[in-house]
Amino acid sequence: MSTHSSLRKRKLTGGKKRVYRAKKKYEAGGYPAETVLGTPKRKSARCLGGNMKVKVLTEKFVSVTDPKSGKTEKAEIVRVVRNGANVDYNRRGVITKGAEIETSLGLAKVTSRPGNDGLVNAVLIAKEKA
Repeated sequence: MSTHSSLRKRKLTGGKKRVYRAKKKYEAGGYPAETVLGTPKRKSARCLGGNMKVKVLTEKFVSVTDPKSGKTEKAEIVRVVRNGANVDYNRRGVITKGAEIETSLGLAKVTSRPGNDGLVNAVLIAKEKA
C-alpha cells in the first residue's frame, strides 16, 4: 500500500494533508492493460518482490463456465456488449472484470481480471438459442 493513500483524507481539524515527498519507484502505478478483442497477445511485467504479472492486451477466446451444469468450455468472443466500469471502455469495447461479452455459447459476464490474471474467464448469463 502506498504511503500516499491517506492524503485524500483530511486532518481531524479539517485541514488538508500535504504531500511531504514524491512517490518512490515501487509506489508508482503502471498503465492499465485495456484488453480488447483481437489475436491473443500478452505482456509480462515485473511486480513488487520480483513477482511477474501477465497482462492480456488482446484476446479472442474465453473460458466460459455454465453455472447450471458446472462445465467449462473454451468459446470465441464475438463482441463486448456492455462494460459498466467506464463509459469510454464501453464505447471502445475494453474487457475488464464485470464486462458483459457475447460469446459463441451465449451472453457471459467476465469474472477474471485480464490486466492482472493473464487470462479471461466468464460465467454464462444467457444461453444462445440453437
